[in-house]
Amino acid sequence: MAPKVHYAKSGELSIAYQVVGSGPTDLVWTSGASSHLGLWWESPEFTRLFQRLASFSRFIILDKRGTGLSDRVDHLATLEERIDDIRAVMDAAGSEKAHIFGVSEGGSMAMLFAATFPQRSRSLILYGTMPRWSWAPDWPWGLKEEDQAKEWADLVARGFEEDLYSPGWRKWFGAPVGDDPAFVEWWRRFMQAGTSPSSRRALGLMNMLVDVRDVLQAIRVPTRVIVREDDPVAPVEAVRTYTAAIPNAELVILPGEGHLYFDIVDRFIGAIEEFITGAPSPAISDRFLATVVSVDIVGSTELMGRIGDAAWRDLLDRHYGRVGHALAVYGGVEVDRAGDGFLARFDGPARAIRFAREVEGEDRTLGIQVRAGVHTGEVESANGALRGIAVHTASRISGLAGPSEVLVSGTVRDLVTGAGFSFTDRGIHQLKGILEPRQVFAVT
Repeated sequence: MAPKVHYAKSGELSIAYQVVGSGPTDLVWTSGASSHLGLWWESPEFTRLFQRLASFSRFIILDKRGTGLSDRVDHLATLEERIDDIRAVMDAAGSEKAHIFGVSEGGSMAMLFAATFPQRSRSLILYGTMPRWSWAPDWPWGLKEEDQAKEWADLVARGFEEDLYSPGWRKWFGAPVGDDPAFVEWWRRFMQAGTSPSSRRALGLMNMLVDVRDVLQAIRVPTRVIVREDDPVAPVEAVRTYTAAIPNAELVILPGEGHLYFDIVDRFIGAIEEFITGAPSPAISDRFLATVVSVDIVGSTELMGRIGDAAWRDLLDRHYGRVGHALAVYGGVEVDRAGDGFLARFDGPARAIRFAREVEGEDRTLGIQVRAGVHTGEVESANGALRGIAVHTASRISGLAGPSEVLVSGTVRDLVTGAGFSFTDRGIHQLKGILEPRQVFAVT
């Protein structure tokens, strides 16, 4: 029988999840493009797999927003929203800290979660996944935009009725399930129930925009990356490349062809169990991924000289009152304030941008103009202070902004894909004190 389905509240949405087993440590599975908590358990292959995983862990599996038994969405679900779903499920399941297991398309969100919430991640396990799914000049794997558009047009034209007996799908399944009509027909029902055609199309478009490569160096939890020798979804050379970017990550290459693993299921489970039960305790560190916002008032010295000290203090108090309100609304943490400058950090870049935009809009009603810089990177907390290149980068980007303008780094632009923002490219800048040049975008 399928385990009981529970629901966690993530914002306004209900996220479906199940808990199986009672092992000594929690393991959270983030699925690929399709997921359905009811139908997983109609497959003998996946039932045995999940029961094996639950034999040495408290196994937690969820349907991502827009899939399976979770609420549908009316927009492209951003990675930031999806890692909020993981956190909501962990809270509802009473899991303070877990091994985060990102499978296939679910790997990108697992990477971002582990980097952003190391205090809730015992380790990160990745299987058959990529930090970027589309081709780029510095990432020669994945479909090019024009190829992706044609592929989706073909799928829509066929009404998403795919030939699951084609050589391509057989390679994707791998042995022995690719030759098993019962499994293939179950997979067809699973895909149709897990995601609607419009959801699958939206997910495909979202994946064309996902790029978390800048996040990899900020992953500080023990990490094991697993891939097959000939995985049509995650080429080995691409996996080697991004594994090398994750500090101290281990790469395990399993033999054979296919995106699934049922012909080598014992070795697949063994690679996970050995890592979880024998993984060293993560080093205690105050380093984590955060989005930093630097805000300051434009022309503050001239304004103070014009209105006088008393009026300036009153104006500054009202400004910081509105900053504090916006900070509470978007879940930010005040890091520092000095004169007319304010520094804050956020768990997600979309919330950080919305905070900066709201402050900018509110301050215009006070007759002042602010500018803001937003950057996502690794930071370190020390006695309440925030340190790291990411802090300086946000401050330097803020210095490039004009009155009533919010500028973001290319990293932020990539991470908020699907969140509804529009950007104007402001070019590549060599920021003072920052080694690597940064591409900067204005939020429009």
